[in-house]
Amino acid sequence: MKVLVAVKRVIDYNVKIRVKPDNSDVDLTNVKMAMNPFCEIAVEEAVRLKEKGVATEVVAVTVGPKAAQEQLRTALALGADRAIHLETDERVESLAVAKLLAKVVEEEQPGLVILGKQAIDTDNNQTGQMLAALSGLPQGTFASEVAV
Repeated sequence: MKVLVAVKRVIDYNVKIRVKPDNSDVDLTNVKMAMNPFCEIAVEEAVRLKEKGVATEVVAVTVGPKAAQEQLRTALALGADRAIHLETDERVESLAVAKLLAKVVEEEQPGLVILGKQAIDTDNNQTGQMLAALSGLPQGTFASEVAV
């Protein structure tokens, strides 16, 4: 079974953020970025499923700028087999990401899709639910354990 795992590039949780002078957004100049911690947990769970022999392939996918390759490399270092980068320099909201991920799910046909509980930058907790609705797939939210 193929497992698809979405990962997001966020400001490292150890970094003290600064707001832009016009108060429009967070200032990302020279800020250390990292994989969202909840996405990292999702990748680790997918790799555990592979180690148990339940999964045959773990595919990490991200939507973001060219620099998001760093987070895909992290996913590969954690044990993912492949990575897919949907590159954009635009700021993407949850629904847009869900629509893009739905296309990836349609093409890749994974047996399981795992997303982190939420992203630490926006705390929206929407993408997984939207992806399930758009893809017509069942969903489980806030799972603490995966048993297949």
